[in-house]
Amino acid sequence: MMDEIDREILRLTQDGIGLEERPFLHAARRLRISEEEVVARLHRLRLTGVVRRFGTRINPRKADLMANAMVVWSVPENCVAEVGAAMAESPDVTHCYERRTVPGRWEYNLYTVLHCRDREDALRRVAALSRATGAADYRILFSTEEFKREPSGRIEPAAGPGRGQ
Repeated sequence: MMDEIDREILRLTQDGIGLEERPFLHAARRLRISEEEVVARLHRLRLTGVVRRFGTRINPRKADLMANAMVVWSVPENCVAEVGAAMAESPDVTHCYERRTVPGRWEYNLYTVLHCRDREDALRRVAALSRATGAADYRILFSTEEFKREPSGRIEPAAGPGRGQ
């Protein structure tokens, strides 16, 4: 169960924390609680599944990862969980999820995203992933332009006296 302090911690950290010795000090001061409590609350939110992960997000192109590929895989229904779990464990895969097929039009049910140095690197990594999982029916869709890169699930300030509506 989350309370208002948890929500405010999430709001204060959702855009990132500083690369500094005390990254939670700002949130602690704003909330008038200790840094230890901020960390403990984030840890609890992680354990309860409210926060799925806490990590670094990079801009792939600025990190010289120029081949961004979504790979769509056609995996037998009875193998999706096993193959998906194996792909999700790969350090090359940044996203892995299942989607419904459109019978007769789009038979791909497993999706992965990889950020690679160039197309050849991506082709090698996808081929290795295919060999490792046995998933042989796939297509690689390379991105050509990025239009939006914002996290979903934004936490906005609570409306209340003195706050916007």
